[in-house]
Amino acid sequence: MNQGGTTYDELKEMDPHGLCEDLEVLRKETYGSLCHKDYLHLRRVEWYGRAASFLGYLTIWIAVNPITAFLLSLGQFTRWLLAHHITHRGYDNVPGVPKRYTSKYFAMGWRRYIDWFDWIHPKAWDHEHNYLHHYHTGEADDPDLVERHTEFLQNLRIPKLLKYIFVAIAGLTWKYTYYAPNTVSVIDPSTEKRIQKGHIVFITILNIFDFRRAHVRKLWTSCYLPYGLFHFALIPLAFLPFGESVALIVLLNKLLAECITNFHSFLVVAPNHTADDLYRFSFHYDRKEEFYATQILGSANYGCGSEFVDYMSIWLNYQIEHHLFPDLPMTKYREIQPKVKALCKKHNIPYKQENIFKRFRRMVDICVGNTKMMGLTRFPDRTDALASLPQHHNTTESRQNLPFH
Repeated sequence: MNQGGTTYDELKEMDPHGLCEDLEVLRKETYGSLCHKDYLHLRRVEWYGRAASFLGYLTIWIAVNPITAFLLSLGQFTRWLLAHHITHRGYDNVPGVPKRYTSKYFAMGWRRYIDWFDWIHPKAWDHEHNYLHHYHTGEADDPDLVERHTEFLQNLRIPKLLKYIFVAIAGLTWKYTYYAPNTVSVIDPSTEKRIQKGHIVFITILNIFDFRRAHVRKLWTSCYLPYGLFHFALIPLAFLPFGESVALIVLLNKLLAECITNFHSFLVVAPNHTADDLYRFSFHYDRKEEFYATQILGSANYGCGSEFVDYMSIWLNYQIEHHLFPDLPMTKYREIQPKVKALCKKHNIPYKQENIFKRFRRMVDICVGNTKMMGLTRFPDRTDALASLPQHHNTTESRQNLPFH
């Protein structure tokens, strides 16, 4: 079944072995070129966020307005940007990088409240996103499979407009209604150690108040209460000496900023692997060449190439390159993107790149049931069968896999 993506005959023309060989050469060259400039760029991006936060808080008390809210939102989103690339070990091997910008130290322990104070728990994010998502992309063990998460919405017999409204509400709230509970679910609530895939029971919006569960208590004590009280109670109260109306303005600007940063991240993150021209996989890759090919077949890029566009997309517009080499500094993705695209063309690997708003529309169409993703039951060079996946999307047991990079 093909819905705007690649046909079976085109997939048979892929040369994953040749692609793998060329990507390994590119990988060696790229990792060998890490330099101090990569760290300086990281610091510059950090200051983008600091400047946005400073201007936001400088004007937060004047009036409720979208400019202040956007600046506050951008400052918060920049901290997620930094966390994403640093916890991916993107700067661990950069010459001259201070240890606080490495994955072992950034946002760990008390540094969480300085480096990345968000709804999301850093250790939980590391396991849920950096391992489970990245090394099971599009598979049944991928915790961020949007099409699976929205099956209930696709099947609801309600007016389509209500489905679109639901997606909009989800986008405005998803860091605390989806990402915080989804990530906390993958760590032990007492030790914060990783839980093996077969033993994970995810928290959902339906059991988010079931305080009998240790994971739910962890979610509230480590995520909801600290973040919520600080941003929506303590900060507005700090302005109370200037009058109740000023404190109310601060609160409303903070709430508006929260909605903006949620939807901004939803716009950038959610469409990366969800569209009618991307694949889900009912198998787990065996070899590195399969890993490379499935990451490309299940990912899409947005427009890229300029500092402003890349920053506003938090460098996730290079999603294909990021999934091939997840532990690179941000600057390297811009450098290698044309090379990766050329290699895909050389080896007949479909390379999807489109305007972010078009990719977002494709994702929304999946969520509301207008379209479906394509599916591979086997890797093409293993007597592949191309099929539309059933709602339950069964899979073979995923084998233990360690990151290649």
